[in-house]
Amino acid sequence: MNYLWAFLVGGLLCAIGQILIDYTKLTPARILTTYVVAGVALGGLGLYKPLINLGGSGATVPLTGFGYLLADGVKKAVDENGLLGIFTGGFTAAAAGIAAALFFGLIASLIFKSKKK
Repeated sequence: MNYLWAFLVGGLLCAIGQILIDYTKLTPARILTTYVVAGVALGGLGLYKPLINLGGSGATVPLTGFGYLLADGVKKAVDENGLLGIFTGGFTAAAAGIAAALFFGLIASLIFKSKKK
């Protein structure tokens, strides 16, 4: 049942993105940025955690989950370090994911060669 909820929640987030691409003049970059900001806003308001409890990875893997991770990291860092946590919390919470993305991007760039169109 967990897989079904993950599929439904993740699929819904992707379907919303596809609808925005098809029916608005927003560029994909603006839609991606909107997703991250929406995740931060929903995470800051405490509304994204119930979605994660329901959908699991279907809610944490999309970009809204990255925004939630940033907001949650800032909240925890502010509780632990005070005002300084505003500046360090997002970096600390997202460090593993960002490091993995950089590492695998480097590996892909070493394995594959870019081609001109």
